[in-house]
Amino acid sequence: MASPIDTLKEFYQKYNPPIRAHKHTCVGLGMEVIKRLKLLEKDFPGITKAMMLVSCDENIEDLDDYTTSFPGPQGFLIETEKDHVLVAIHVKVDGRPGVFLSDLGYHISRAVTVMADRCYPHTGWFTQSDEPHCRKEYKYQFNADNASYVEWHERETRAAGVKERLSLVYVARAYLSAVEVTEKRNLVWDLRSLLARDPKGRLAAGVYFPLKLKDQEFTMFYDSTSGKQRKKFKFSVFLELQKIPDEVVEEVEQCNEQLRLRDGELLSILNRLANVMADAEFMAEVLAVNEKIVELSAAH
Repeated sequence: MASPIDTLKEFYQKYNPPIRAHKHTCVGLGMEVIKRLKLLEKDFPGITKAMMLVSCDENIEDLDDYTTSFPGPQGFLIETEKDHVLVAIHVKVDGRPGVFLSDLGYHISRAVTVMADRCYPHTGWFTQSDEPHCRKEYKYQFNADNASYVEWHERETRAAGVKERLSLVYVARAYLSAVEVTEKRNLVWDLRSLLARDPKGRLAAGVYFPLKLKDQEFTMFYDSTSGKQRKKFKFSVFLELQKIPDEVVEEVEQCNEQLRLRDGELLSILNRLANVMADAEFMAEVLAVNEKIVELSAAH
C-alpha cells in the first residue's frame, strides 16, 4: 500500500497539473490562442503547423552568459525557471525572417512583430499600459549573438524613477513541457492576481496580493461612479462570510461584476483564499517550495 504524502514538497514533486477551462494562466491562454487560430488554416494554409508555444525566462541578469553558454535553454534546464509561455509563428516578409508573438498571459492586446533586421514591420517600443501611477513600455528584438532568442525589454516609469527588466524568449523550438514545468512552477508563485482588462489591454478591475505569513492583505480595484477605486483589505475580514461588513460586500460585488464572474463568485473566492492563507503551516511550505525554485535558478 502506498505511503501517504506528508509534505507539500513531496506532493508538488509528484503532481501533474491539469489545464482547466476558464482557469487561465499563460499556458492555458497560449493553448487557447493556438486552438482558435487553427480556424484560419483555410485562409492561411500552413498556419497550424507554424504555430507553437515558446518558453520565456524572466528577469535575466547576464544576457551574454545566457545566450552564448549553451545552444538552448535545455542545456541548463535545472537552473532556469521557465516561468512564462507565449505563442510564436515564424514568418518571412519578402525573404526577411521574423516571428509573430502573442502574449495574452501579460495581457498584450496586439500581435507583436519581431523582424531579425529590426526594419518594417518590426513593432519596436510600444506602450503596454499607461496608468496615472505607472507607465509600462515593451520592446521585443532578436538577440544579436543568438537568433534562437528574442529579447523582451520592459521599461516601467513611476514617480520614483524608471526601472528596466529583461527577459528572454526561446523561439528556435516548440516548448513541449509547458504544463509539466511552467504551469506547475506558477502554482507556487508568490504573487497572485485575478484581473480583467479592456480590449486594448488596459486594467479594468481585479484583485492581487503577495503570499506572506504575516500582514496578509490584498488590493482590489474597480471603476465606480466616483472614479477608479483601489483599496486594501485584510484577508482575515473574509474568514467568515456572515461577518463581512455590508459595505465591503457591496464593493466586492462591484468588482465581481467588472471581472465578469458569476454572482457571488468573487466573494466565495476571497473566503476560500482567506482560509487557505490562515493555514500558517501550509503557507510556510508554499513559500519554501517557491524559494527553492528561485535558488535553483539564481545562477541565471
